[in-house]
Amino acid sequence: MARRPTIKDIARRSGVSESAVSFALNDRPGVSEDTRARVRRIAEELGWQPNSAARALSGERSGAVGLVLARPARTLGAESFFLRLVSGVQEVLSAGRIALLFQVVEDVDTECAVYRRWWAERRVDGVIVVDPRIDDPRPELLAGLGLPAVMVGGPDVPGTEPPGTEPARPELTGPAAPPARLPSTIRADDAGAMIQVLEHLHGLGHRRITHLAGLPGLAHTARRMASLRTWSEGRGLGPDRVRSVVTDYSDTEGAAATRRILAEPAPPTALVFDNDVMALAGLAVATELGIPVPARLSIVAWDDSALCRVTHPRLTALVRDTAAFGRLAAEELMAVLAGGVPRTRQSELPRLEPRESTGPPPTAY
Repeated sequence: MARRPTIKDIARRSGVSESAVSFALNDRPGVSEDTRARVRRIAEELGWQPNSAARALSGERSGAVGLVLARPARTLGAESFFLRLVSGVQEVLSAGRIALLFQVVEDVDTECAVYRRWWAERRVDGVIVVDPRIDDPRPELLAGLGLPAVMVGGPDVPGTEPPGTEPARPELTGPAAPPARLPSTIRADDAGAMIQVLEHLHGLGHRRITHLAGLPGLAHTARRMASLRTWSEGRGLGPDRVRSVVTDYSDTEGAAATRRILAEPAPPTALVFDNDVMALAGLAVATELGIPVPARLSIVAWDDSALCRVTHPRLTALVRDTAAFGRLAAEELMAVLAGGVPRTRQSELPRLEPRESTGPPPTAY
């Protein structure tokens, strides 16, 4: 095995003491600028890198950021949202030569245990938290540990808008400080996005709409379902016509739920799926059952992807720059690590892209 270069190797090559090398590499006074430049040049030639474990033990930063995903591993392979989110996070971290430590666990309790272990071992300088929950224990835990964090997608905080209303735009209000003990937050306008979808379908004439939601207990699932209820009540459409059904985000459950719904005596004329994978599975079920899309059934996917654009018919979908969502989260965490105050920022509102999978309902409905 190749031996890693050490400070001793750099000192031997440069003809100075190990203390002088340490001063030069850590930007400390005590060495001349010529010596500092020579030491750094030799360190680069040797391929020397600081030992992150040793730096963490000495109280310096570890040079890593953590991200834990508490979802069933089987649901991750087909969903592109997290891959695009992580790509945006990685863009920012790579520019600052920060590593991303990623782990998948089965539940939030295990996720919390990971945070405690990372904190005790000084493995990460901060964390990016995803999938906010209702009554989420993680903000309180992270605040108690003193571990800097940014929460992506929520949670809802006092003073924010009720479901179904237009939120204040960041360009009008600017970033706001969240309540005490909450990490920085990147908010997603799930309520506004749901209203876009429902208004599009309503404008086409649909009055029987079913939303196939994601995992129950997630804050964004609750926001979308609450927005749908508020909107439907405002138009006099009861739960027998407009409703939400929870799933696990997988194509398997998306297909099974679609099959059950379309077998009902008065099936919906439009289905809204919480991701692209379930929408494609629903389209496949409709095709198998001989139900033409959109002549008898309209389909909307919450997250746009290449799959939505290449299938036939192409799927109407909510378009957003998910990588930019990840970049915003990483930038906010970097700002907190640099001494910034935790704050709440609003991400860009997704834009509905109507395509061939939505159209007017059959006249019989």
